[in-house]
Amino acid sequence: MARFFVAREQKTDDRIVISGNDFRHLHAVLRMKEGDTVTVTVDGVGVYVARIASFEADQAILEVLSEVRESHEPKNRVTLFQGLPKGDKLEQVIEKSIELGASEIVPVLMKRSVVKPDPKKEEARTARRKKIAEAAAKQSLRDVIPEVLPTMNFDEAVAYARDLDIVLVPYEAADNMEETKKILREIPEDARIGLFIGPEGGFEGDEIEKAQTAGFKVISLGKRILRTETAGPALIAVLLFGQ
Repeated sequence: MARFFVAREQKTDDRIVISGNDFRHLHAVLRMKEGDTVTVTVDGVGVYVARIASFEADQAILEVLSEVRESHEPKNRVTLFQGLPKGDKLEQVIEKSIELGASEIVPVLMKRSVVKPDPKKEEARTARRKKIAEAAAKQSLRDVIPEVLPTMNFDEAVAYARDLDIVLVPYEAADNMEETKKILREIPEDARIGLFIGPEGGFEGDEIEKAQTAGFKVISLGKRILRTETAGPALIAVLLFGQ
């Protein structure tokens, strides 16, 4: 069933209005008709099954049939702090991480990031990343659209992560697999988890020191070295398996 996300002001009583790009997608791309049903997430209100009652100019009027009680959101909230990679890898990471259940994505400029983003283009880049997040949320039946924040530098990201319950930093030089397994087993189901992933060249030593000083857990992902675009989704899958 097609899924749409709308603002709370688009719902009044038992009626939901679909407009803008969502209306064009529903009407012109999906070619839906009066009587067809869709799932609609109303921001901050709930998830509903609704039937298309009518089309009026450039909007669709939906009649709410029922509220969806089953949640598709994991119990743990994972914020992925992704070191800026080259090319379109960040877009891949956003897509796959959100499909797997990540709640928030923070691009991070680290010392070994090859890409040096132009601040003048940051707003446009963030808008594009948000669209990718929305598409991934719809495809994977998420109940919310995870947030994609503007790029932070490493120190900003560390400060932002301090409020989380636990922060994990996979590091290729770490040799503590048994300790890592223990850390993962002991994470409670309702924890807010941060996950720092280095760029292609990995972390600088002083970045690891700053992470440890902040109380973050430096962990191992095993004997094999994963690409930056693989590491985050791989660990998210482990953390949220079955949720």
